[in-house]
Amino acid sequence: MITSQGFGKICEFSNFTPQLQTENDVDNSKLIYLPGTNCPLKTHTSLSAFTSYRVGGEAEHYVSPYDLEALQVSIEYAKENNLAITVLGAGSNLLVSDRGIPGLVIATRHLRSKNFNPATGQLTVSAGEPIPTLAWDAAALGWEGLEWAVGIPGTVGGAVVMNAGAHSSCIADMLVSAQVLSPDGTLVTLTPEELGYTYRSSQLQGGKRIVTQATFQLQPGADPVQVTARTKEHKKHRLSTQPYSYPSCGSVFRNPKPYTAGWLIEQTGLKGYQLGGAQVAQLHANFIVNRGGAKASDIFSLIRHVQNEVQERWSIWLEPEVKMLGEFQAGC
Repeated sequence: MITSQGFGKICEFSNFTPQLQTENDVDNSKLIYLPGTNCPLKTHTSLSAFTSYRVGGEAEHYVSPYDLEALQVSIEYAKENNLAITVLGAGSNLLVSDRGIPGLVIATRHLRSKNFNPATGQLTVSAGEPIPTLAWDAAALGWEGLEWAVGIPGTVGGAVVMNAGAHSSCIADMLVSAQVLSPDGTLVTLTPEELGYTYRSSQLQGGKRIVTQATFQLQPGADPVQVTARTKEHKKHRLSTQPYSYPSCGSVFRNPKPYTAGWLIEQTGLKGYQLGGAQVAQLHANFIVNRGGAKASDIFSLIRHVQNEVQERWSIWLEPEVKMLGEFQAGC
């Protein structure tokens, strides 16, 4: 059994006394230590650093627990203070409004542990583990099944929720079960059938349950050199066909079969089209990139423009794959 866990945990259960402390930094934010833990909850925290687009306003309250217990305490704190909860993973498939997010934003990026079980060929990982790291780790062990995921720029939690996929593979194909935290604080283990997976979607989307852990079925026993080589090929293909020079969220729109969103956008003549600091990428038309100084409103307006133009030409309304958090309105 091969197990690893994150180090430097600062959000753990302890006899730490809850307190309120004001920082002397530029945003004059406050730190609230959650009851029974030494886990700090921060107010008025900019979310731009926590999204791959590098845009977004402030979280009214922000916490990033390092263990399940602190996560449960965070949820209880939100309930007691009547705060809406928003869950943030790696922020790789999100567009956060310039107006920010009210309530409590819980970032799961620090929930990290992984367990490769050679007896079963199963990999059990916490929600905050980055998908590309898992792909490389599995390849180094000679475990097949995750080569395709090396270019997925997100965490396990987000990948389970949205059924992330690439190269004709997806999370639903390999998921054994997912552990989720319900609003009442109970842990439930769900099968892929119970998650109701469809293309880039599951029953967890739009709900209040939080993925804390997932178990995947892989195939151990292969040559690590060969698995690593295949993983490298997937990464090379990703880098050669998709823009990584500027911040983006990955694919913006779902593919409306039998077409691809990128083809429809390109045929509509929108490659390179720019609003403010947001641009339809030249390399791949289903990417919108932050060319520098973009606001969330620029990206949102460009998304709407692309949808309208494609609708007018092809009578197809492109459905966003990117999740939008906060308040948006056309033209702002």
